[in-house]
Amino acid sequence: MSVIDLSNLPFPGNNLRSFLDSVCETHELDFAAYAGMDPIAQTVHGFVNYPDEWQTRYVKEGFQYRDPALLLASRSIAPVDWQRLRGERTFRDIFRAARDHGISEQGLTVPVRGPYGDVGLFSVTRNCSDREWDLLKAKILGELQTAAVHLHDNVIHSHALTRKLHHPSLSAREVEILQWIAAGKSQQDVADILSISNRTVEVHLRSGRSKLGALTTPQAVGRAIGLGLIHPE
Repeated sequence: MSVIDLSNLPFPGNNLRSFLDSVCETHELDFAAYAGMDPIAQTVHGFVNYPDEWQTRYVKEGFQYRDPALLLASRSIAPVDWQRLRGERTFRDIFRAARDHGISEQGLTVPVRGPYGDVGLFSVTRNCSDREWDLLKAKILGELQTAAVHLHDNVIHSHALTRKLHHPSLSAREVEILQWIAAGKSQQDVADILSISNRTVEVHLRSGRSKLGALTTPQAVGRAIGLGLIHPE
């Protein structure tokens, strides 16, 4: 999975780093970060206001593939408080390294799910006691969730990112076949409905699975629905 640094891409009239700085200043936080995941292209795109040395080390050591805060939040619909991850060895190892750069293990990650099967993860951190953190979190969580949605929407709809993200282009026949499969039809049913051979159906399904980065047909159907390419009835 490759990493795309959005801070190096043009976002007309929208300075993403400044937005993170503003969130931190407004809510008395130390650092903030955005990481987006494209499940089709298998890329991570993001930007942070962490120290440059930590950004370099984080990517160089491949922490983005192992960070339990990101992994758990990417499968969650609710914010993930990092306190619940302290028992995990990987979390302790990563934040032992992060402390060398002035980054606390006190923080949370807010997940956002977009219209293309994409996932955005907005993380913030502050160096404080558990008691102080609980009080601060209760006060600002709602605003952080709003900020996360705003941030993800701006990133996803920017032309710069759209060129970087991979949204597969299925043929009309591939879409048609996946639509029928999503409706519960078997391959033979689809062949009969479309007056084509079962073999031809399989060829189009194989092509669709490849374009969608799916190992199975049900997975391809799920991703096509998530991307808005087909619509279950």
